[in-house]
Amino acid sequence: MHLVFRKNGGAGTEQSTIELAKFVKEKLRPFGLGAIQIDDQWQAGGQYNGPHRGFDRVDPKGGYPNGMSTVAATVKKEGLMAGIWWMPFARNHQDIEYRDKQHWFAHRKNGKPYETTWGGTSLDLTNPEVQSHISYVAKKMQGWGYNYFKMDGLWTGTVTEQVYINDGYKNDSIGNNKPLFNPMKTQIEAYRDGLRLLRHAVGNEVFLSGCCASQNMRSFGASMGLVNSMRIGPDFNHDGESIRTGVIRASRLYFLNGRVWWNDPDPSMLREKGKSAADPAADGIGSLTRARLLPSYVAVSKQFFLSSDWLPDLPNDRIEIMKRCMASHNGVARPVDAFDKSLPSIWIATDQKAGVKRNVIGLFNWATSTQTISSSIKWAGLAEKTAYHAFDFWENKPLPDISGSFAMSLPAESCRIIAVRAKSNHPVVVSTSQHVTQGIIDLMEEEWKSGTLSGTSKLIAGDDYELRIAGLNDGGKWKTDRASLIANKDETTIHVLPKQENGWLRVLIKSNKSGLVKWRIRFSKQAVNIRNKNNESRKA
Repeated sequence: MHLVFRKNGGAGTEQSTIELAKFVKEKLRPFGLGAIQIDDQWQAGGQYNGPHRGFDRVDPKGGYPNGMSTVAATVKKEGLMAGIWWMPFARNHQDIEYRDKQHWFAHRKNGKPYETTWGGTSLDLTNPEVQSHISYVAKKMQGWGYNYFKMDGLWTGTVTEQVYINDGYKNDSIGNNKPLFNPMKTQIEAYRDGLRLLRHAVGNEVFLSGCCASQNMRSFGASMGLVNSMRIGPDFNHDGESIRTGVIRASRLYFLNGRVWWNDPDPSMLREKGKSAADPAADGIGSLTRARLLPSYVAVSKQFFLSSDWLPDLPNDRIEIMKRCMASHNGVARPVDAFDKSLPSIWIATDQKAGVKRNVIGLFNWATSTQTISSSIKWAGLAEKTAYHAFDFWENKPLPDISGSFAMSLPAESCRIIAVRAKSNHPVVVSTSQHVTQGIIDLMEEEWKSGTLSGTSKLIAGDDYELRIAGLNDGGKWKTDRASLIANKDETTIHVLPKQENGWLRVLIKSNKSGLVKWRIRFSKQAVNIRNKNNESRKA
């Protein structure tokens, strides 16, 4: 799974893409941002209906005067994957370059080329000449250095009508065309053969990201098993749902994510209102509380993280949100109240790779007014007769222990990401500071043995790493004897923070190098005041 930046306002320029790559390398690559995708408007060709479609060459008047290879090489030099947008299955039959290639296109029953609004003219994917052309273009873009393809308008390959926006079944007039070049192939077979052709052309080295679910449910279903990720909804706020647009679809289709493909709910917008390099008047995300909502949702539900903001202009507090949300965990995530609400407000992520069970509960208020979100712990997937320590990530504070049920009030369009850990008779790590999943990604091992809590953490250079440990009052009064590193690494330090909440301990690890660090914390039980007990015995 890859994390992708998509330039807002189109393809940008060679200069801006290089600037972005350098910024990402310095600020965000260690936290999981792995690719930069160049969007529409880099390509040549005439403009007749929607985008230009000369995908085998760069627009000579556009922002990439040195061609697409130069910028791809620079992006890769910064340690990132280079991505590019295109429409593999449609061209413009009106374009002069296709004057003698009208047989490449599918045709309607009335004999006219099969054209749809914005989609352009559908290629006949059963025609061997078309197949050679598509393979040629895909290989050429790969040869330029692009290993991520954002493939838009895929429904055009099915030779059906566009029915955007579509969340279910709409009549797309399948069959409203003359037979294809190979009349023995159905339109859906032809489309799937087209996707297989692309994969064969570029191999497994290219990440194929599809986009068609909201335009046509046939191409949505027919893409399964043949793309790495899929846009499962319309463009951000195209349906008037604002911050909820992608979440509505991603929640309904959560069961596909990580199984069939990675769900792409469209970018997690972070910019402030009116802060857009491409469109200064564009509506931004507003408050910091609201800005945390979408990225936190994507992180807990482990879906495809994208950003369309101009990152170098984002304030530090927005960059901090990206750092804590971009990486994807490998646990299990599901909506708790999917059958109770049209838009679930409770998610739980669970993982046991470190030898202990970690749970993170995400509470999401999508409403424009304050809401109370509640659940029994059993319904949320936790053990019914168990008490849990709890830590609120964004508030950076412990919460009262949870048992039986919980109910929390959330302001409009806000979230709370809460790590919960079953109480034991000794100290345990409940939360870490690196990511909203609070240990699921970065805490590789944890063990309690003979009064010592030890573990292995994956650190990011220069990023202060905090262990939030609870249970100092469980099974006795535990006192910290010493925090140390095992096989102490150069430029890495560990110490117990002086400020402690009741029953909690915070330990800070700092390192100038990224990598695995083994740590241990020795505890001892505080002695009981024997003299007072003897005095009480005499009085009795």
